[in-house]
Amino acid sequence: MTTFHTLGFPRVGPQRELKWALESYWRGEIDQATLISRAHAVRHNNWQTQLEAGCDVLTVGDFCLYDHVLNASFLLGHLPQRTNTTNNTIDQLFLAARGRAPSGTPTKACEMSKWFDTNYHYLVPECHANDTFNLNPELLLEEIRAGLEQTKQVKPVILGPLSYLYLARSVDGCDRLELLAPLLAVYEELLATIKAEGVEWVQIDEPILVLDLPESWLNAFKSTYQSLATAHLNILIATYFGGLENNLSSVFELPVQGVHLDIVSAPEQLAPSLAMLKPTQVLSLGIINGRNIWRSDLTANYQLLAPLASQLKERLWIATSCSLLHVPYSAKSEANLADGAEHWLAFAEEKLAEGRLLTNALDDAKVLLGREWLAQAERVISRQQSKRVHKAAVKARAIEAASHQWQRELPYAQRLARQQAQLNLPDFPTTTIGSFPQTDAIRSLRKRFKKGDITLEDYECGLKLEIEYCIKAQENIGLDVLVHGEAERNDMVEYFGELLEGIAVSANGWVQSYGSRCVKPPIIYGDIERLQAMTVRWSQYAQSLSAKPVKGMLTGPITLLKWAFVRDDQSWESTAYQLAAVLQDEVLDLECAGISIIQIDEPALREALPLRRDQHQTYLNWAVNSFRYTYAGVAAETQIHTHMCYADFDDILTAIQAMDADVITLETARSANKLLQTLKREPYHNGIGPGVYDIHSPNVPDVSAMSEILEDSLNVVPAHNLWVNPDCGLKTRRWEEVTPALKSMVRAAQALREQITA
Repeated sequence: MTTFHTLGFPRVGPQRELKWALESYWRGEIDQATLISRAHAVRHNNWQTQLEAGCDVLTVGDFCLYDHVLNASFLLGHLPQRTNTTNNTIDQLFLAARGRAPSGTPTKACEMSKWFDTNYHYLVPECHANDTFNLNPELLLEEIRAGLEQTKQVKPVILGPLSYLYLARSVDGCDRLELLAPLLAVYEELLATIKAEGVEWVQIDEPILVLDLPESWLNAFKSTYQSLATAHLNILIATYFGGLENNLSSVFELPVQGVHLDIVSAPEQLAPSLAMLKPTQVLSLGIINGRNIWRSDLTANYQLLAPLASQLKERLWIATSCSLLHVPYSAKSEANLADGAEHWLAFAEEKLAEGRLLTNALDDAKVLLGREWLAQAERVISRQQSKRVHKAAVKARAIEAASHQWQRELPYAQRLARQQAQLNLPDFPTTTIGSFPQTDAIRSLRKRFKKGDITLEDYECGLKLEIEYCIKAQENIGLDVLVHGEAERNDMVEYFGELLEGIAVSANGWVQSYGSRCVKPPIIYGDIERLQAMTVRWSQYAQSLSAKPVKGMLTGPITLLKWAFVRDDQSWESTAYQLAAVLQDEVLDLECAGISIIQIDEPALREALPLRRDQHQTYLNWAVNSFRYTYAGVAAETQIHTHMCYADFDDILTAIQAMDADVITLETARSANKLLQTLKREPYHNGIGPGVYDIHSPNVPDVSAMSEILEDSLNVVPAHNLWVNPDCGLKTRRWEEVTPALKSMVRAAQALREQITA
């Protein structure tokens, strides 16, 4: 019999129950016992959903309150020393994640980074040369024991030792591989502890195996897994997000009892893997897409796997390609989407059904004639044959855009002179990234409008009042370049998805971005058109309220692409140029409306970078060119900004320079030294604003901390190019935090001006 399992499951709850519980706890509205009770209720529901759907093995250990890598740091006794100001385990995790918890002294939060090429953020472990590790299994053991009460077939999942170290950062320049030996001792103890619970299989995630690993790291796998084999526990080593390629043979040489491959991302690795599979090994095939939301073509999957099922029998496991963390819970509540797109969707629950159905068919071919199988096939064919998704004129414009290399007419220095003559900004101009707090009043206003309780006129009047408040607040704070605050936007991507043809917006398609932060990615199902201006009147209204420049705010084509669920029937490049085309129309309309600064955010540019280096340049060529197409045709006097955050910029700084934005703002509050070292090696020649205020922490920074980043920045950035700003938008913060933080930021800029002119 073929086994069906998942690599993980969404953890925020079908109605984001965990999010609400976390935020209530952080605000002091509930105690920790209530938080844990609500979290366990979500976890229990997750398990019941998987078991009722027919998972043969229940994956445990994937649930966490904030981040699975953070949980790994706790498990290994490797949280930063600065979080040891409390003996409360849960609050210690929150101190590391947020810099603040109900107990313990506020501290600097850990750096966040993107989890490979996804939009999920993980908390980066910190390594020092003298680090020690100590097993703290309490959270994992509680979850294993609770899972065993539901079923005897549980499979704990843990992050592998090499992936843990590779994804960490060296604080003091130490060689992280030199920490492997003491770390392995803890892993060996961990596996022995897991085995003592009566567990047969453990899933060890080593996603770095899909990267171009240095030889020293790849060579370390053999000795590492020889050490782990001494626990005599069945190990399923799991890889995902890409193919193993040149690492393939190294993986199948390891002394493990099973290997998981993502054959959605890299189907070409299946054939060579079969040739290397040992006679006793399990082969887990991730054939149900864990990252996108389209229904699976189970007929094609069956044709691929049926011969393997006969050959491998019980050694064939069917799985999701990766954890279902990256898709929403259920598509049952989706109805009346644009062009009937709801019929083509498969969220986590539907993917469970698909996996079980495929597994049943592999065990019994009569399933192929059943109503459930035929209904699935009909929906897949319906999408493939739909004529609602293709528009010849849209495709033609995208093809034309891709055929040119787009550039501004004047070089940066000449543009800057013209812009400064018009804007008359002070040295070290201050600004924010775009959004301001989404208050309860704003959310209530939006909710009442969507429910039909207020008219469109009343809704827009309410939005104008919020914009007025935001503009006045910024003027009182003393910012130099203002924003309208984005009160009308529920999300920087979803907002545009609601206004563009060819994109559907789900009712409840929430996925976790980090901690309690959830997003609802739009669904790009067809060719994309803009029927009318999307942001112009709000920007124009905000500008009418102030003599200072107010930025027009747009989300760039790569971020719209990457932070959506994307159609899989054409290349990402083609879809990117379609998005760039509608944004170009919006940029030109903003310029015509008198908006002199236009920000086109691209935080996902680095995130979308392919995991393999040999694919980088091809991607960057079309990604950068599609960005330049968005502002093609604007006057030299129009200042173009962009923003990026929470990524490693080292390997794309050349591409960032090639984007030729007049100003770029970057996240650096948690990782300032790293960026500044990069800029020292490879100077950036346009305007740049290294973020001085960490908006993902509720802590209010003082002037000295911001000044330190700015003064360090002057060592690598010319004074006339340096901007002062937070590291991201302020949507998730409260005005009580934002106002004093921004006032401190303005004072830091003023102090620097005085220092320079003294």
